[in-house]
Amino acid sequence: MPYSYAVTARSQAAPDAVFAALTHTATWPVWSPIDSADVEDGDPAGRQQVGDTRIFRTGRSVARERIVELITDRKFVYDNVGGPFRSYRGTIDLTPVPGGGTDITWSATFDPKLPLSGGFWRWYLTRFMQRMADGLAAYADGGAV
Repeated sequence: MPYSYAVTARSQAAPDAVFAALTHTATWPVWSPIDSADVEDGDPAGRQQVGDTRIFRTGRSVARERIVELITDRKFVYDNVGGPFRSYRGTIDLTPVPGGGTDITWSATFDPKLPLSGGFWRWYLTRFMQRMADGLAAYADGGAV
């Protein structure tokens, strides 16, 4: 049975600044709870593309995510590869705010491998990803990428 979550944040920055932070993996540990980030066969400081696989470490946990869709300044879509999920697709939608700024909606649908763990994962991921969205918004507001 698939589960889902969605969190939102608002940045005062334009969508291009938010998108730039998303597509430069090296920035993720700066604005998120992630401890370190790398790109398989690539440069985390460079701009990531569809097909790139990123490796994130948080404590002892390691996540591998493959970028599956990018729409410049509007959408960032990734799949979690392996880990505790049979399937996991995350989407970050960026919507311009009238008068300036960007609404960030970070959502995912997922199917955990372990039966009966979906409620836990929805609870955990909602809280973790809210921190991600809030950190992304604040980082983009600072204008550094």
